[in-house]
Amino acid sequence: MLFWLSFGVVVYIYAGYPLLVWLLGRLWGRPVRKRQTQPSVSIVIAAYNEEAAIARTIQNKLDLDYPKEKLEIIVVSDGSTDRTDKLARQFAPLGVVVLRQQPRNGKSAALNLAAEHARGDVLVFSDANSIYEATAVRHLVANLTDPSVGYVTGTLAYLSSTQSMTADGCGLYMKYENFVRRSETRTGSIVGVNGGIDAMRRSLYQALKPDDLPDLVLPLSVVERGYRVVYEPSAMLAETPLGSPRDEYRMRVRVSLRALWTVVEMRNLLNVRRFGFYALQLVSHKLLRYLAFAFMLLLYGASLWLWRVTPLYGFALAVQTVGVLLAVVGFYAARNNAPNRLFAVPFYFVLVNCAALHACWRFLNRERPRVWTPRLG
Repeated sequence: MLFWLSFGVVVYIYAGYPLLVWLLGRLWGRPVRKRQTQPSVSIVIAAYNEEAAIARTIQNKLDLDYPKEKLEIIVVSDGSTDRTDKLARQFAPLGVVVLRQQPRNGKSAALNLAAEHARGDVLVFSDANSIYEATAVRHLVANLTDPSVGYVTGTLAYLSSTQSMTADGCGLYMKYENFVRRSETRTGSIVGVNGGIDAMRRSLYQALKPDDLPDLVLPLSVVERGYRVVYEPSAMLAETPLGSPRDEYRMRVRVSLRALWTVVEMRNLLNVRRFGFYALQLVSHKLLRYLAFAFMLLLYGASLWLWRVTPLYGFALAVQTVGVLLAVVGFYAARNNAPNRLFAVPFYFVLVNCAALHACWRFLNRERPRVWTPRLG
């Protein structure tokens, strides 16, 4: 019974739930009634020691295909100790607002500071290394003409000058996530957003606590107030993936840990009577996803116990063992900068689930990170 229960949960998490929302979206879809519009927009960029990327990012936002008189760019330097402030202030004559948060207090506090100064009807959140396609903001705000929509996220595409296992794994993972988000949008609201290319009505912004995860707290707060959170595939963002498995792992641990705290603190959204199908989405897409490692460990343990009983259990054990071995080979290939797409999926799959295990351990120890080094975790 333990074998089949664990097997069923794992299959549901990674295949059953995506299939369910795809099917429901096809049968009872809720299209977004969007049209082209040009509201005033404030693009918010929180940065800590981003001297290598900040100038290019700001210039990219200035070059967007959007009316300049309706576009405001706000950069918040979160106690940066490099040349981030100096480089950002070079754009002040072009109307870029540069704020300094001192002492350093994290991204959430930086977004609060920017929101206090923002004049736009729409807030757009960009990472300090996010490069938008020219029409990205137009595509985002078009969704907000639907009065039921309060928050929109775009499409993240990872770019890399050289191929790497991390880049391949990230790219495949994002394709999978984008499929789920497209299906979730048809059912009503999505659960996860990208964070680097998001837009929301400024009237819906609620001040964040310093240790909040903005990429989850803000969209969940929008759903809590009765608005939809949707995915816009035409709003494109390009970012360079993390350079090493270690950096990717640390980032995944941090995001998973803060997401677990968010789900616990906003557990009222798990009330099916009040939030209906979205409560099931939150359990399936977030909570169970972060706990998938537990069911996979149970499945492997049950397979070890039962492999002599019938060939079916022996085959299950063999498949799981081969998957782990491929992930190990992929890890060493990544460390030695010898990427191979054959190993990318098992490598990244195991990396994400090990990071979730680590995050759960830190969660049980009541750790609550506030600040971090960008792209290092």
